[in-house]
Amino acid sequence: MSQTYIGSELDLFSGARNWKCYFSRVLSPFIGERVLEVGAGIGSNIPYLYGPRVREWTSLEPDAALARRIVDRAAAGELPRECRVVAGTIESIGPIARFDTILYIDALEHIADDDAELARAARLLAPGGNLVVLAPAHQFLFSPFDRAIGHWRRYSLRALARKMPRGFRVRARLALDSVGFLASLANRLLLRADMPSRTQIAFWDKILVPLSRIVDAATGRLFGKTVVVVWSRAS
Repeated sequence: MSQTYIGSELDLFSGARNWKCYFSRVLSPFIGERVLEVGAGIGSNIPYLYGPRVREWTSLEPDAALARRIVDRAAAGELPRECRVVAGTIESIGPIARFDTILYIDALEHIADDDAELARAARLLAPGGNLVVLAPAHQFLFSPFDRAIGHWRRYSLRALARKMPRGFRVRARLALDSVGFLASLANRLLLRADMPSRTQIAFWDKILVPLSRIVDAATGRLFGKTVVVVWSRAS
């Protein structure tokens, strides 16, 4: 089933290299051989997460135009040529498909029925496979920007962890970007902007994210503007 994405921020955030390097290092231990990335956008996360262990990578993107951009980028050598692209939703993946890792990177909050989505994803995981969700935190930070790009919600770490599918266990639950939280709070209370500028993104990525890496490590990754939960399917 194809859908049209209403957001316009994908190209804007694609250059946030420090942020993508940061969360990719956190997620890399959970990346297996066969990977499904749900809501892959324009494929901006692939270069950071496609490591030597990966044998198959499927990019699932409901917007056909965005999915085509992933295909074009792989053909141009910007992405691994082994990337398979499916234009559709989780329902477009055949029931016999099995993955070692399923990723939702800034994607689950775009899906109205997230419980049903996670239940479908759980059925596609191989025994011992990992279901990884990275999502925006704190509903009180919900802003015009969230609304403009089609977010249904933001998550607390506890609320997201409670969505664990049956037969799974929690492997990791943590928060990232503690310093970036201040920028989000300022936008929510003061700026109320529906889209950050390139200057703001650059300041966040080059200044705030490196600071967050230090503060997050010192505080045990207990607080931030992004939450990460990893569930593992029983073997």
